[in-house]
Amino acid sequence: MHLSDILSAARVIAGTATRTPLVPAPAFAAHAGQPFLLKLETTQPIGAFKLRGALNALAHLPKGTTGVTCCSTGNHGRGVAYAARARGLKAVVCMSALVPQTKVDGIRALGAEVRITGRSQDDALAESRRLAQEEGLVEISPFDDPHVIAGQGTIGLELLEDAPDLDTILMPLSGGGLAAGVALAAKAINPAIRVIGISMERGAAMHASIQAGHPVEVEEVESLADSLGGGIGLDNRLSFALCSKLLDDIVLVSEEEIYRAMQALYFEERLVAEGACVVGIAALMAGKLPTSKGPLATIITGRNVDMEVFTRVVTGKDVTLGDLRIKGRPYAA
Repeated sequence: MHLSDILSAARVIAGTATRTPLVPAPAFAAHAGQPFLLKLETTQPIGAFKLRGALNALAHLPKGTTGVTCCSTGNHGRGVAYAARARGLKAVVCMSALVPQTKVDGIRALGAEVRITGRSQDDALAESRRLAQEEGLVEISPFDDPHVIAGQGTIGLELLEDAPDLDTILMPLSGGGLAAGVALAAKAINPAIRVIGISMERGAAMHASIQAGHPVEVEEVESLADSLGGGIGLDNRLSFALCSKLLDDIVLVSEEEIYRAMQALYFEERLVAEGACVVGIAALMAGKLPTSKGPLATIITGRNVDMEVFTRVVTGKDVTLGDLRIKGRPYAA
């Protein structure tokens, strides 16, 4: 993949995906000792960056395609459903029982069929691949597809256009489509820029795979960062290699650190967003990032949060998700 693929994607999605704002966050800048910027992908029509990749992927479907399928932890499915509806295509989104109900409802509201299968992203992937093979639907990977990666990479173009002096980009890291695309774009424009992947301690598949030197399976468990859950696929073709090559570091954060970051983002910036996107802020507040010599930026994405959980977090109450228990406490700057 090359920068030209991402430039092409930018032309494809223009006018449908939003060119999202990049705004300063003074409270987090005080932690960093440098300007700290938030790329607000929550302002996309579906509330998440996944629309970019979905739009680009569906623009490159084979002739005669009548329907698409995908596996998703929520936001990719929403993006595919949105893009499919705009093209008059059938969409079937496969999800595990760990996906919050609010995300399931959001996808159905866009006219897609949802199939709940098993308790892991791997289970959902198997169902999506079965549908592609047996029912003739075209599978759209949430991260291991060149058009999806190129679509997500348009964020990197916008970041460097709006803040050409960026020193570090903090990337929520799951299957690696976002991190790979943004890192590819950013480093093509400025090879000296640092891109750091951030994930949760519980079930960080890309981190475990990079440590092993090849894609590995991990146990998928409940997390406040539920959108970062799931494997990367043992047959991963693109995102693993790109993340291995382009990420300068990977940092893991605890559930309690994610909890505090969700609180901080709300109380300092009045932003409602998923736990999966605050991992960069969590790493900053926990002192886990290397010293930066210039401005930092992170992506705030996913307003499709489970509001019952979010309300417990911002009011400082305990949170229970399956076997996960987090002791709450009120926010203090």
